[in-house]
Amino acid sequence: MPGQHTPPGAAAPPAAGAGLAAAVGAFVLWGLFPLYLKPLSVVPALEVTAHRIVWCVLLVFAWLAVHGELRTVAAALADPASRRRLVASALLISVNWLVYVWAVTHERTVEASLGYFINPLFNVVLGVLVLGERLNRVQWLAVALAAAGVAYLTVLAGQPPWIALVLAFSFGLYGLIRKVVTVEAVPGLATETLLLLPFALAFLVWSEAQGTGALGHAGPGINAMLVGLGLVTALPLALFAFGARRIRLSTLGLVQYLGPTLQFLIGVLVFREPFSSARAVGFVLIWVALAVYAADGLWRRRRQP
Repeated sequence: MPGQHTPPGAAAPPAAGAGLAAAVGAFVLWGLFPLYLKPLSVVPALEVTAHRIVWCVLLVFAWLAVHGELRTVAAALADPASRRRLVASALLISVNWLVYVWAVTHERTVEASLGYFINPLFNVVLGVLVLGERLNRVQWLAVALAAAGVAYLTVLAGQPPWIALVLAFSFGLYGLIRKVVTVEAVPGLATETLLLLPFALAFLVWSEAQGTGALGHAGPGINAMLVGLGLVTALPLALFAFGARRIRLSTLGLVQYLGPTLQFLIGVLVFREPFSSARAVGFVLIWVALAVYAADGLWRRRRQP
């Protein structure tokens, strides 16, 4: 059963094992996503994002049709409160996707990874400000360390790490909205991409009319990768939704760092983006903050009966 406790030394239940494998798979795919996006640097980021929306909506709706779940999208759109929230979440995820694509294709993958390292602690701050949650001293220490890291990077660069902040804020607010919308992950993505579809299609048609559209004009490899954006968007989300229901939240909280860690390593080791020792100080402050926050969560989890 989801969230059930496994005694020390005992084998994990099959559902929990499958859930962990699915969650790890989701975050590994998200972590490796820069390797997929890098060859698409020849295509403008806005066009890549538009293709991502179009092919994702087609794939997700086909999946829902096969599983007889199309009614879930109709129900979400029929409810005024859910519809308003999903419009907001669609706008936020489109901003997140666009900035992330731009960052990877403009040699800013390391800074993009920072956004997803910051995101869990930004979610904590949102919980305090919006949901009225309370933090203990250790959690406040973690938030303070992360804020110090961002402040240090701002002073070092002479400007805020805007890519990281936009990614953290947009995804954090997106998660907050989706938390209060009673729509499952895949139907929710289907609804969001459906709401964005007219704008994405209009832009792609306009690009084709201007003679700047990439699809059909940039070679078979790029064409296939543009169409494949639907699969690489929907597959990790489906794995995440499967895994999140079958493993503990504390386990999921630790697994989520696989994504930005892989992105960071790809940016530094594969793409050879600059990463000075001075810049590393800011990252270390944020990594320490995450370690403090994760350790506090695990300690409190163990103390629970």
